[in-house]
Amino acid sequence: MPEKYKAAEQATLFALMLARRPVGNPDLRKDYKIELPKPGRDRLNKDGLIRTWTVKRRLVHQITDDGITWCVKELGVVEAPDRSGPLPRMVFEVMRSLPQYLKWRDIDFVDVINRGSLEAVIREAHQDLLEPAQDWVRLARLRPRLDDVDRSEVDDLFLKMIKTGLVHFAPDSNTKALTEVDHAAAIRVGGEDKHLMAIEEL
Repeated sequence: MPEKYKAAEQATLFALMLARRPVGNPDLRKDYKIELPKPGRDRLNKDGLIRTWTVKRRLVHQITDDGITWCVKELGVVEAPDRSGPLPRMVFEVMRSLPQYLKWRDIDFVDVINRGSLEAVIREAHQDLLEPAQDWVRLARLRPRLDDVDRSEVDDLFLKMIKTGLVHFAPDSNTKALTEVDHAAAIRVGGEDKHLMAIEEL
């Protein structure tokens, strides 16, 4: 495995680690301003750091566990590009010390990344599913957006989001209208099944 990847390849790995979901080539360019050429893409796939496949004629990338391991390790040694100013250099110094600091506090760096990105996915899905003039989204509609994440991990994050005071779950008062899908998607909070979710804007 190469000890050093080119800038676009390294940036791709970090971007995919933050996303923690499949990212299309157009989104890689649009959201992260990264152009990943074919040689770099092939190298990362060959080394087992990402998986790339085609969906409707567009390339989609997703980081692997080995790719995440590479990112965590690289954060401890990453250096600012040549000719960087003092601010970028200080940011890189903070980045290099972050994994060690989290380890000292007995915090799993990968778990921090997973939690943060998963919450962003949940919030984005909730916003997409909101109907005009409504605040609540049915969990039966939200859950399919999170099929690639372990349900226990999603529910644990739901419970943590409740503690912010800005995320709310409620039962559907019209119990006769509940379907099997509604029951399966519900989360148990305070001894009661909740079928609806609302997120207040910050």
